[in-house]
Amino acid sequence: MKVPFPARPLRTAIVVALLVAAAPSAQAFCGFFVGKADATLGNKSSQVIVARNEQKTVISMLNEYRGELAQFALVVPVPVVLQRGQIHVGDRKTFERIDAFTAPRLAEYFDPDPCAPQKLREPFPASAPMRDQLARKEDKRKDNALGVAVEARYTVGEYDIVILSAKESDGLETWLRGNGYKIPAGASRALKPYVQQNMKFFVARIDLAEHAKTGRAWLSPLQFAFESPKFMLPVRLGMLNADGPQDMTVYVLTKQGRVETTNYRTVRMPTDVELPSFVREDFGRTYQAIFDEQARREKAAVFTEYFWDMGWCDPCAANPLSADELRAAGAFWVPPEGWRGGAQPAMVTRLHLRYTRDTLPEDLAFQETADRTPWQVRYVLRTPWKGDENACPSAKPYFDQVYERQEIEAKTLAMLTAGDLATIRTRMNLARRDPPPKWWEALWPASK
Repeated sequence: MKVPFPARPLRTAIVVALLVAAAPSAQAFCGFFVGKADATLGNKSSQVIVARNEQKTVISMLNEYRGELAQFALVVPVPVVLQRGQIHVGDRKTFERIDAFTAPRLAEYFDPDPCAPQKLREPFPASAPMRDQLARKEDKRKDNALGVAVEARYTVGEYDIVILSAKESDGLETWLRGNGYKIPAGASRALKPYVQQNMKFFVARIDLAEHAKTGRAWLSPLQFAFESPKFMLPVRLGMLNADGPQDMTVYVLTKQGRVETTNYRTVRMPTDVELPSFVREDFGRTYQAIFDEQARREKAAVFTEYFWDMGWCDPCAANPLSADELRAAGAFWVPPEGWRGGAQPAMVTRLHLRYTRDTLPEDLAFQETADRTPWQVRYVLRTPWKGDENACPSAKPYFDQVYERQEIEAKTLAMLTAGDLATIRTRMNLARRDPPPKWWEALWPASK
């Protein structure tokens, strides 16, 4: 995909999605990859891909809308009137691919037979640090009376698009209501800062006839290309639709290094810990519980879930994106398929945040760091040997160690999820065992 850019740099670029219709609710890896947790978990969620290099940015927004399509609209404040070539309809599969590649993952290891002839084995690697991871025709006279002007109209895929300018936020709200849009309470107040900055307003609505031709029940992602010195993602306007906590997953594609927020704490999710084997049955819900607890503890934080070079992964939840897939995601600097220059020059950072009006007072500001150390959220299962503890002299000490290990796994899961330890132990079916004697007890027997 050739990504167009404005002829001149923009002083600022703010791209925000607001649904104004009321919506109802590798060889180096030793082990076996058994699951992943995707971005659809959690509260009402949205996904955004931000591709950034130098001062050029492409933002892709996946709109999960479940109301009547005739009432759908997307309002996006932008600094100037966007040209037709700066707006593109993307592919939902791009989000599915990048989500699968960066998702928190679950890996399983199997204990060796303790009765097998002993040979020098490498230490179990599970707890080792991981390797160097978004028109309708109207009466012009009435529009002018409201201080609203239609600057441009486009049709892009299944979307009818108008670009508006407004002198007053309440005039813009009245225009939207008068054109049949259901505006959330408080829209005028939320729009006011953007009107005061002389921002334009990109309004996209569904062309029902064109959408019917697609035969899909879902909407295509919208992409915007622009230039700005500001590396940011406004999210405050989207809170107008919030009736509770919101979840957002942001995939940031850069050329050099890991991305973090500059106005909120960027916190890494817990990783490289061993969990009970039953987690295999529903890893997605388990990870959701882990994230719920971390978000409860860190109410104003953005969580890093993945950072890696797009050329490889270890372990892989999915194959890395191809050059064409990266370009479709907005990474305009990546050479097209067939380039013979080596690995893809793209890094991906996966960020996850949960927010409310109170916990996120400012829009997100980002920076690309010099950090290139791969990192990922990975949890480990260790499946015990299935033999009998009387099979050989080494078996009973092995099972004593397994019991101690499983106790740690139970306590770890309880700590990460704020779960009930007794319930976790019961689900693990832990058989009570007498702990093995400590070496010093032979010298100093416990007093009776």
